[in-house]
Amino acid sequence: MSVTRRYRDAWEGFWREAPDAPHAVFWDAEPALTAGRHLALFEPHLTDPGLPMVDLGCGNGTQTRYLADRFAHVVGADLSTAALDHARRADPAGQAAYRQLDAADKSEVQTLHAELGDVNVYLRGVLHQCDPDDRQPLADGLAALLGTRGRAFLVEPSEAAVTVLSGLAEDAGGPPPKLVPVLRHGIAPGTLVDDAVHEQLRAAGLEVLRHGELPLITTEYRPDGTRIELPSIWLVAGRAG
Repeated sequence: MSVTRRYRDAWEGFWREAPDAPHAVFWDAEPALTAGRHLALFEPHLTDPGLPMVDLGCGNGTQTRYLADRFAHVVGADLSTAALDHARRADPAGQAAYRQLDAADKSEVQTLHAELGDVNVYLRGVLHQCDPDDRQPLADGLAALLGTRGRAFLVEPSEAAVTVLSGLAEDAGGPPPKLVPVLRHGIAPGTLVDDAVHEQLRAAGLEVLRHGELPLITTEYRPDGTRIELPSIWLVAGRAG
């Protein structure tokens, strides 16, 4: 199974139009506020920090480059070739490698695992963006990438984020400028029940080793100058048993 054509086309359209400027995308916050905070929670659970690190759903590679400063072999993987074009332009020194990947496609995942072996995976805000029917195949693909030794860190907007996002989208003054292209391309975050993430990981043969809550920082601000944050859940997962 692979992701729907609608989903693929929506992301290609979004990233083709997205500016190259740093932090121009709604969720493209500074790594110190995103991957940096996440690594403090993730690294204690890495059984083998020497495994390749895959930034799954890397987008324009902001977090990928941060990871590449801290791990020897980092691969930014994304469904969108336009996103990967952004990532490569922003990384002229080639700190990381970049790879087009449909993580819901079993054959593509198996090919990447055959090349890299077991990997650790960083996954930020991907499941909630997937079409519902794609979420379990993606969790299965994640498990296949981890193999027996890898660990994954996932962070997703929580159920409570739906209220925040709805309020932003329906504001009388219009949604924040960086949210407008997200809505226009039909990639507005979908509803993802918090417990469903745990269930999908378990169904894929993974065990949730630790979980918690942490605000997901965006690059947009409210009229009063405060940064917009989305309630989120995070999980560390690895092969059960």
